[in-house]
Amino acid sequence: MDAAAHPFFQEIATLKVSAHFVIDRQGAVTQYVPVHGRAWHAGVSIWEGRENCNDFSIGVELEGDANTPFEDCQYNTLARLTALLQSRLPTLREERIVGHQHVAPTRKWDPGPTFDWSEFKQRLQHSQPNTNWPVRWEA
Repeated sequence: MDAAAHPFFQEIATLKVSAHFVIDRQGAVTQYVPVHGRAWHAGVSIWEGRENCNDFSIGVELEGDANTPFEDCQYNTLARLTALLQSRLPTLREERIVGHQHVAPTRKWDPGPTFDWSEFKQRLQHSQPNTNWPVRWEA
């Protein structure tokens, strides 16, 4: 990203932020970090008594904001991607799927109030893994 292209890009150019996957508003998924690689998405965080969630979690970001509902296609893509990850990672059980708001509640709000967890979990239960995605697993 060209930091000079926009003032906001200049503000964030020095931040260490990344995610394994990003799902855009059209439901397209882009992978930035291999699944078994470390992404910098959670920052200072704790889950189930274990700190530094970046060390042991997979970061999936949804393009959106705190006020606009997520798109139907984003839920579909998220459910299919999660089903694919679960097919290869047996410890990724449904009850362990949480948002940044759960692991860093004093710093992060996402996916936020417009994310419908019940809807996502219902779709996940009925989703088949998309084995055609060219997911990179190893770092």
